[in-house]
Amino acid sequence: MTIPEQKIYPRTGDTQTVYLKNVITKPNILVGEYSIYNDFENDPTRFECQNVLYHYPINHDRLVIGKFCSIACGAKFLFNSANHTLRSLSTYPFPLFFEEWGLQKECVADSWDNKGDIVIGNDVWIGYQAVILAGVTIGDGAIIGSRAVVTKDVPAYTIVCGVPAKPIRRRFPETTVQKLLQLQWWDWPEERIAENIAAIQSGSIEQIV
Repeated sequence: MTIPEQKIYPRTGDTQTVYLKNVITKPNILVGEYSIYNDFENDPTRFECQNVLYHYPINHDRLVIGKFCSIACGAKFLFNSANHTLRSLSTYPFPLFFEEWGLQKECVADSWDNKGDIVIGNDVWIGYQAVILAGVTIGDGAIIGSRAVVTKDVPAYTIVCGVPAKPIRRRFPETTVQKLLQLQWWDWPEERIAENIAAIQSGSIEQIV
């Protein structure tokens, strides 16, 4: 079934921004409602080919992106097949070239270390050309700075920047963070979200109804 164009491009006349969920075809990439990807360099509808790298079915690893996320141009998600194993005396992926070296085909995945899924929470903003590595979980409301390389988990509502990415600060006081995590506004019905947009934008949790 063909997806209506307005369900792919949320802004009239803007073909650089897509609702990410509606351009994904691979079953091991899961994206929540209203999450967007913007690309002014390449076709944003090819996100799963251009931005999700080394993501091969043999590993059974997943990219999970929550609702209302904003992903900037060139952000990359590097999966497990990029992790040449450190258990070996050599980082050369001998098992990958099993035919050349007379190895067992079923041992191909021994070429790399499997660190697991990449999980992005809800309302996360990932900046321009940021890189997220396999095994990382990013909490709700976090912000990933431009060209940051995220190698470790990021707590909810935390801003990280740099190579490797390190925490800069929390976005809100702890009491506000806990209230937001309890509210989980991204799971509300559309009508309630629409009713509270002004309150959400105000930055004052007390105004939410």
